[in-house]
Amino acid sequence: MPRDGVPHIALVGRSNVGKSSLINALTGRKLARTSAAPGKTRLANLYRLQAEGGPGGPGRWSVYLADLPGYGYARGGRESVAELALVAENYFSIDAIAGALHLVDSRHPGLEADSDAAAWLDTLGVQRTVLATKIDKLSRSERAANLKALERQLGMAPRPVSAAKGEGLDDLWTLIARLSRQR
Repeated sequence: MPRDGVPHIALVGRSNVGKSSLINALTGRKLARTSAAPGKTRLANLYRLQAEGGPGGPGRWSVYLADLPGYGYARGGRESVAELALVAENYFSIDAIAGALHLVDSRHPGLEADSDAAAWLDTLGVQRTVLATKIDKLSRSERAANLKALERQLGMAPRPVSAAKGEGLDDLWTLIARLSRQR
């Protein structure tokens, strides 16, 4: 892990929730490898981004986005699940973590794995923000109902985002800038 003082923001979520797609949408480039098959991310993949301006005024700033292995599915059985959990636990042992973006699929509220992940992140003491991904795949009424259900389940209002349509990305950049500059 780089220990260069640049803040880290972790992307945590189930396999195939859209972590890599979100990184690609935020950067406007295909940096992170995406796959239709779940369980492809096996390591903490770090992407160092540099940006100008944002909350806190003008100036250049940097942040690492960490694409962590997804929970809820692992190729290779129980040993692989334990191995992937260890990767995430080791990642959170560094002291440069500025926050965690907890990605949940807006189409599937109420999943126990998402509740468990939220509780685990809260025990780590990192600032957690819930992102409801794939929001573009819901009708207006489904969207409202699912966002309310996710808020009840996870203890905070999720921010709706769509990597495919770009919805919520400007607000997400503002959040990333604020978190990285607080560190």
